[in-house]
Amino acid sequence: MEVLHMSEELKRVLIEGYDKDKLEQSGYDEGWAQIYSAKQNNLILQAEMVGVEVKLKKLCGVVMVGEVRGYIPQEFSGVSDAHAFRQLLGEPVAFKIVSYDRDGDTFIASRQAAIEHMEGMTWKWLEQGAVITAVVRSIQAKVMTVDIGGISIELPVQEFGYGWTEDLRDVAEIGDHFKVKVLKLDREQKKVVISKKALDKSPWPDCSKRYNTRGEYIGTVSGVVEYGVFVNLERGVDALVRHMPFDKVKQGDRVFLRILRVDMKKEQIFGQITRKR
Repeated sequence: MEVLHMSEELKRVLIEGYDKDKLEQSGYDEGWAQIYSAKQNNLILQAEMVGVEVKLKKLCGVVMVGEVRGYIPQEFSGVSDAHAFRQLLGEPVAFKIVSYDRDGDTFIASRQAAIEHMEGMTWKWLEQGAVITAVVRSIQAKVMTVDIGGISIELPVQEFGYGWTEDLRDVAEIGDHFKVKVLKLDREQKKVVISKKALDKSPWPDCSKRYNTRGEYIGTVSGVVEYGVFVNLERGVDALVRHMPFDKVKQGDRVFLRILRVDMKKEQIFGQITRKR
């Protein structure tokens, strides 16, 4: 008995203010504190969407705030179809608390409300020339959709970076983050034109010093289109060449390229493939 008594006394000495009775009576729950605060103060929360379930005959995304389970119905998700909704699984999503059930230990949230809130705030300060973080939401071969502060914008392949990009899906993934520059802004029409390329260092005009007309260099085929072949010479520099008359090349082939012309004004190099490596 003496040993147990000493153990309790030791706890009281090592933890200043330690009170066993207070510890047992405490009902504070950090998760619920966040939920109450977000609802009372109209705040946006963010959490990973960890599941998709059917609740009350509605498809819902599952999010957790601490140990509290929340549901985002598809109608509150900001996406129009079930496939796009399921694509959010495993991704961090922003949401606002719509309602909660303390006894049931659950809450209902809206991603759409959070997006509209963020969009409104972004429009207040956004201006031409601004640099802002973009998050990739969807990708196709020649265009991707990104989110900048709740505003959904298409970023075409030609504004992703210098040089030829055959397929954006080869160079980016959903959820990627990068900086973009606002090139044009129309508040009335709510249209924004952005560019990632505008923030990259241009290889021109320096690269023109490294490639002489009639010179021959090794390059890698970066794309094959109807009107010709693109050959990458260095990062951001791709020459356009005619199709080979007696042979075909494919993306990734190493070739010898003869420079025919360098157009400084259009920042283009034209050449001819002499042979495969």
